[in-house]
Amino acid sequence: MLDNLKPFLQEAWQKSGFEQPTSIQAAAVPMILDGKDLIAESPTGTGKTLAYLLPLLNSIDANLPSLQAVVLASSQELIMQVYQEFQKWSEGSSIRGTSIIGGANVKRQLEKLKKRPQVIFATPGRLIELIKQKKVKMHEVKMIVLDEGDQLLISEHLNTVQSIVKSTMNDRQVVLFSATMKPGIEQQAIAITKSPEIIRIERDEAASSGDVEHIYFLCEPRDKIKLLEKITRLDDSKSLAFINDIGEIEVFKEKFRFKELSTGILHSDMKKLERQAALKAFREGKMNMLIATDVAARGLDIQGVTHVVQIDLPKDISQYVHRAGRTGRMGADGIVISLVTEREERELKTYCRELKIPLHKRVFYQGKIADEQQRSKNLRR
Repeated sequence: MLDNLKPFLQEAWQKSGFEQPTSIQAAAVPMILDGKDLIAESPTGTGKTLAYLLPLLNSIDANLPSLQAVVLASSQELIMQVYQEFQKWSEGSSIRGTSIIGGANVKRQLEKLKKRPQVIFATPGRLIELIKQKKVKMHEVKMIVLDEGDQLLISEHLNTVQSIVKSTMNDRQVVLFSATMKPGIEQQAIAITKSPEIIRIERDEAASSGDVEHIYFLCEPRDKIKLLEKITRLDDSKSLAFINDIGEIEVFKEKFRFKELSTGILHSDMKKLERQAALKAFREGKMNMLIATDVAARGLDIQGVTHVVQIDLPKDISQYVHRAGRTGRMGADGIVISLVTEREERELKTYCRELKIPLHKRVFYQGKIADEQQRSKNLRR
């Protein structure tokens, strides 16, 4: 795979310290280099970004000033994350890229476009606006990437994404990556691609995944905040906690601020700079816990997340997979904690049975996570 890449990419690979490509990279890169349309499903934390970024960078003609490739994702955070990877891996080439996201200053983005980027990383809504205003010309785009493609093809984004794909010439290449792919979404993906190759990497092939333990605490809804507080106080923890309701997230924030706990929040209604500041502080270890909605945290690669906490049960099994994938990345260990009521306990057990994941009930004992038998033994002594 690596031998077929341009020298600047081979050099970047050596600098990165990676030894072998991951399963998804070994399977996807040659197909994309061959110009094939592709639909790829692979667990979180298995290196999907590089699986498309390497062949994308390889295909760009740095001497042509026109836009040649577009990468779409549904969240601002994911676009910025992928754009940073692009900056790292394009070093040593003269390839120009820029990010175009909703919520950012339009004038500043138009200034960036005057520099003639060859690759644009964008959220669909803002990009389609600029295409309609003829500020972005798509006729020379040879590749479109849909990152977290299952999110981009839900009804909210589908028409926009279809319009973006249709704005390019017929010979363009479309590649789509996701950690999970429901049959309905896969049909939408097939509809916007041409005779696509379909790759599915199973969890056991994803050797980069670490050892992740799945546990739960049984509690009443009102007690979830007390458990969350105990998790925040765990030694050496860096927890990403998921909540379904934006209104509820502000309540947690105020209660934790009052107790002077090291927590932050991330949701789609926050201003762009607030979202960036919260993510930066969490990445740099300045807070122990980030409480986020799924939209904001989708696809994010944050190093060293020790615990994923589900304050609210995910709405389906695929959401469970995405949340759990934020920990145990690239060989690290992690713990997925679900805070559930008796009714939610049954649903959680169903998810884990379907995913063939062992699930254990736990309690807090002397500020640490313990199993019930251990606590009973200690109490009897």
